[in-house]
Amino acid sequence: MSRTVYTCFCTDVIHEGHLNIIRKARELGDVTVGVLCDREMIRYNRFPIKNTEERVAMVKELPGIKDVIVQDTIMYGGVVAKLHPDIVVHGDNWRNGPMSVIREDLLALLEQYGGQLVEVPYTVNEGVQKIDRKTREKLSMPELRRARLRRLLELVPIVKTIEVHSGLTGLIAEKTLVAVDGGIDQFDAMWISSLCDSTDKGKPDIELVDMTSRYRTINDVMEVTTKPIIFDGDTGGLIEHFVYTVRSLERMGVSAVIIEDKVGLKRNSLFGTEVEQTQDTIEHFCQKIAAGKRVQLSDDFMIIARIESLILGKGQEDALMRARAYVKAGADGIMIHSRAKDPEEILSFCDAFRAEDKDTPIVVVPTSYNAITEKELAAHGVNIVIYANQLTRAAFPAMESVAKEILKHHRAKEVDEHLLPIKKIITMIDEI
Repeated sequence: MSRTVYTCFCTDVIHEGHLNIIRKARELGDVTVGVLCDREMIRYNRFPIKNTEERVAMVKELPGIKDVIVQDTIMYGGVVAKLHPDIVVHGDNWRNGPMSVIREDLLALLEQYGGQLVEVPYTVNEGVQKIDRKTREKLSMPELRRARLRRLLELVPIVKTIEVHSGLTGLIAEKTLVAVDGGIDQFDAMWISSLCDSTDKGKPDIELVDMTSRYRTINDVMEVTTKPIIFDGDTGGLIEHFVYTVRSLERMGVSAVIIEDKVGLKRNSLFGTEVEQTQDTIEHFCQKIAAGKRVQLSDDFMIIARIESLILGKGQEDALMRARAYVKAGADGIMIHSRAKDPEEILSFCDAFRAEDKDTPIVVVPTSYNAITEKELAAHGVNIVIYANQLTRAAFPAMESVAKEILKHHRAKEVDEHLLPIKKIITMIDEI
């Protein structure tokens, strides 16, 4: 009786490495190949270019395969319970790092009934590297990248978004992968913040850094990443200027712009009523939203309206009134902002808004009320969570501390234990 052999693919392209695994699997018995579903691909790997059905069809074309199934989770528990495979075949690239948690869990499952794991040496050669580069380049193309945020909103419970302000921070957002809660997780999208972009340039957050400079930041990030970008558009400026911003961002491949309903000199919202801030009229802000929607050329790009009513002490009813009007004017999402340390007013708004609007995405930025979890936010209808400035805030004290230590000791030896080896940093950067 032939043995049952299982292997799982999470790829858009079949290359030599996958064929090596299939050849080995065929030598061992009847082969069933799992195709990791889109939802889990996002958690574990890069965003899929092909959908689950297309990837299943691609694998079915391979010779010598008995069956192809969809693997619904990155962990193998469901597959092992259903197929009870005698042998699981996998590349040996998951022995270290976050992926090792998947391997360890599988080994424990197989041990329960005497199953076996066979690992094939990971294939690294010029041909495979070229295919990987082409896949990454395709993922970074504007027309594909721009649509990715809307797709994420369909696939994941909440879109986890982190602030980036340079190519290097973009790589951190792109490549950081962790083993958590018995699975694998990573960020879904990137936020290019006006505050952090200005701060990185040593300028105040008052819309002083012009759009040409901010577009250069977008380009720096886009050159080395593939994840969707949400852009902080501040107030959007004059309507006549905002329409050009929309067209430029859409052409670059940005997925969304968030504009806040304030006018006059921009001051950071976390100052609240401590500084003079003027909220725009509903009528004028709706005109700005509508003008932006009229000029965009694709259905992919999103204009998200940021409501400052809670920041300015105007209460929930004012915020809800504005939300209704902004959605009617064409806004693709609502960002509700608060500087309270307790999330109660945010959750109250989300519950009230969801009671009358089940579909419009809600965006939150839990900077001050940072104890709340993504799961709790999702339970109240939140679709996108933005960690808006944590990378910038983490970098400043670390760099300042190192600078002080070098001044104090007149050498760099004392700071070495706090520094990442430069080799580890440069290996994060892909060579063409």
